[in-house]
Amino acid sequence: MPMKTMPFQSGSSYNIISAPRRVKELPQTLQPRERFRLEGADRVGEDVLLAILLRSGIPGVNVLDLARRILERYGTLTQLAQASVEELAAFKGVGPVKAQMLKAALELARRIALEGAVERPALTCPDDVIRLLGETARTLDREVFWVLLLDTRNRLLRPPDEVSRGLLNASLVHPREVFRGAVRAAAAAVIVAHNHPSGDPTPSAEDLSITRQLVEAGRIVGIPVLDHVIVGRKADSAPGHFSVRESGLVTFEAT
Repeated sequence: MPMKTMPFQSGSSYNIISAPRRVKELPQTLQPRERFRLEGADRVGEDVLLAILLRSGIPGVNVLDLARRILERYGTLTQLAQASVEELAAFKGVGPVKAQMLKAALELARRIALEGAVERPALTCPDDVIRLLGETARTLDREVFWVLLLDTRNRLLRPPDEVSRGLLNASLVHPREVFRGAVRAAAAAVIVAHNHPSGDPTPSAEDLSITRQLVEAGRIVGIPVLDHVIVGRKADSAPGHFSVRESGLVTFEAT
């Protein structure tokens, strides 16, 4: 006796032939805003970022599909950025308002890139660090600890990250805080630095202990610590800063 087959019923939750058309019909973890919240801006794809800017699709095309169509049409973000507002507005599903929003976001990205193209100093010795931080560090009345993120050519990736402010100790300068920004920025190496408000840059036992802890953490995460520079005040017989690396008091990762 032949088996009786059950036809798919209209509207059945088991009907997998037709894929969800609206973003709200997708599993929550696949929706652009939820993915952005869970994964972070730096981990989601360009289609998700673009979909968040677009906010909505059109009948029959959800916002993710619309974002992917735009990316396929232009091929690269550079080419998309070069499109005029009028050209973007003519793309089906975009229109003048979304075109302006896209163009504004892309223009901000362009200006950020220009800021990044400004001279990024290479930090190859303690004197370079002092030129970057010295004037600021010497005027502070409390200890501040900075992390300098470097690329593969030892050029500064961005302005120094301030990790802690106050009396320096291992609980304030935790490797997690020091390397969080370095990992996110894909830094090739870091230099750490802090000031001594007393003016004497001689490292304390705590300074050296923190340095060893950070050097070891850098080995583990694959982002070497190149030096720990302590900033004091200039004196007739002293340079006003101290390089832990040059002193030989701590063994650093080979450069």
